[in-house]
Amino acid sequence: MRRRSARSRTLSTTSKSTPPSSTGPTAPVRPASGLAARLGLPVRDLDLLGQALVHSSYLHEHPGLVAAHNERLEFLGDAVVNLVVSEALYTRHPGDDEGTLSARRAAIVSTAGLARLAGRIELGAWLLLGAGESRRGGRLRPSLLASGFEALAGALYLDLGYEATRDWLVGLARPEIEADLPLGTLKSPKSQLQEYTQQRLGQRPVYRIVTVSGPDHARLFRIEVLVEDEVVGVGEGPSRRTAETAAAASALAALTGRDRDRP
Repeated sequence: MRRRSARSRTLSTTSKSTPPSSTGPTAPVRPASGLAARLGLPVRDLDLLGQALVHSSYLHEHPGLVAAHNERLEFLGDAVVNLVVSEALYTRHPGDDEGTLSARRAAIVSTAGLARLAGRIELGAWLLLGAGESRRGGRLRPSLLASGFEALAGALYLDLGYEATRDWLVGLARPEIEADLPLGTLKSPKSQLQEYTQQRLGQRPVYRIVTVSGPDHARLFRIEVLVEDEVVGVGEGPSRRTAETAAAASALAALTGRDRDRP
């Protein structure tokens, strides 16, 4: 059966609703119903949507208020988001080869890219976080927003089906999907660093974990990146991927700075 185009009717994402102001016993329900109104989507399973908003730190502090956190939904939503974005880019950019399409997709589904989409629906304000995570600025942390956004996509897919979820995602990410940016501006710091070191030295950078600290629900990774056995960048983040990206960005700045300083 022929599938509808990825540019089909977009469901509204501009409905006005006020984020919850408390995290009392009714919090697992209030954020779900409020977010559903904010999205303008015909959500049927508010319990499932509510689970998508539960960070592991909240479950750790309030095990009697919620049944589960959102990490299983995040796993599913990751696949849904990747498929939707891949399909939309394939349709929108018929002249691009697979390498360019992959770079475009990576820019959209990266931690920073998904956090940007989460910001458009004010997702951080609806997430259920533990008190410590909230105090540390978790509602603004890109990695946490990206994970929450994937969990939301997973919940919507299970509740509303693929087509409705696809239409909503494509509408939300339309500026990025339709942008015709040069390939060089789409690559992640890790990809840029690898190309840089391979072209100049014939080697790939090596990432090494220095420390992992904090409780399970609030990890902090510190990672070094080495080129020719020299540490050229260091990065920190709540996940290994985020810390490696920060280290790569640091290394790029250092290496390109050296090149500019050479006579």
